[in-house]
Amino acid sequence: MFKPVRKVNSLLSLGNSVVELACPKNISSLWSFGSLLGLSLITQILSGLFLAMYFTADTSLAFDSAVYISRDVNYGWLIRGIHANSASLLFVCMYIHTGRGIYYGSYQFVETWSVGVTLLLLGVLTAFLGYVLPWGQMSYWAATVITNLISAVPYLGESAVNWIWGGFSVSNATLVRFYAFHFLFPFLMAALSLVHILFLHEKGSSNPLGVSSNSDCLQFHPYFSVKDLVGFCFIWVSLGLVVCFSPNFFIDPENFIPANSLVTPVHIQPEWYFLPMYAILRSIPNKLGGVIALVSSIFVLYFLPLLMKPKKRSSSLTISNQVLFWTLCSCFLVLLWIGSKPVEDPFELIGQVFTFLYFSIYIMMSFMSVKS
Repeated sequence: MFKPVRKVNSLLSLGNSVVELACPKNISSLWSFGSLLGLSLITQILSGLFLAMYFTADTSLAFDSAVYISRDVNYGWLIRGIHANSASLLFVCMYIHTGRGIYYGSYQFVETWSVGVTLLLLGVLTAFLGYVLPWGQMSYWAATVITNLISAVPYLGESAVNWIWGGFSVSNATLVRFYAFHFLFPFLMAALSLVHILFLHEKGSSNPLGVSSNSDCLQFHPYFSVKDLVGFCFIWVSLGLVVCFSPNFFIDPENFIPANSLVTPVHIQPEWYFLPMYAILRSIPNKLGGVIALVSSIFVLYFLPLLMKPKKRSSSLTISNQVLFWTLCSCFLVLLWIGSKPVEDPFELIGQVFTFLYFSIYIMMSFMSVKS
């Protein structure tokens, strides 16, 4: 038999181990996605270190070195498959983890939430930098299109783009810089993850009832560590099936063609996990407006603690906000689909409608939370 721990702060004092961390006993499996994110990040760092031993950051050799890793290095196909597909796994976990935080009010823990949103931004940036490194057709043109967006910034835009490129176009200097930052950012994410966990341990985990400070709690180990271990096994089996049977499922066919600055792909699109943001960018006719909308689609998460201030402390949404939340999820999925389509009717109009709806939902959720 076990004894419920009724005092959260008594187990969160300095010097206590993670094993003794108090967790609300009514949290669901959705709370395991934080641990799964940590597993995915560690997987990316370790597999990336092995790939860095063979990859050559040179425009004339990058594509060939990627092919060399897959074909000639012992188990290189496995390491590259894990690294490429684990990125998709990381974003699946990240989006679900963020959605759970919105649904159950984790944004009310301001420090933990702010560091988490920063990790999301760093994850997006790191993934984009890594997408450019194989130097295929889609990698090259995605880098050209996305970095050129900075030129929309008044006065400093053109100079900033030339500085990022290291010249007047995407070139060898650009690839070397992207490689350096792609190597460093995961370690910065690992450090911020520790800060994220530190803030989480200070406040304690939330739970579906929103009364974590007074509810019965259990030690993290073995009751929740076993649940996380089950999630680890499920994730690893899923990743293994994808890597062994369909390792190129998430890779654009254009990226199997070496980069050619003289041939533009018919339809330029980023990886699937960028498609919602890419759809928002394309939905605004004005270039600067599109960039602002793109950045705002993530930065709006920083302002959730200010936008959503319910009168009663609760970790769950009201009925009206639950409807809005699932509408927000639907908008996200529709924008993901629109981002993979060409800029033409009716996709352009659908993207504009759902972009407007995406931002409107945050305003409506804010209004509803104040009334609740």
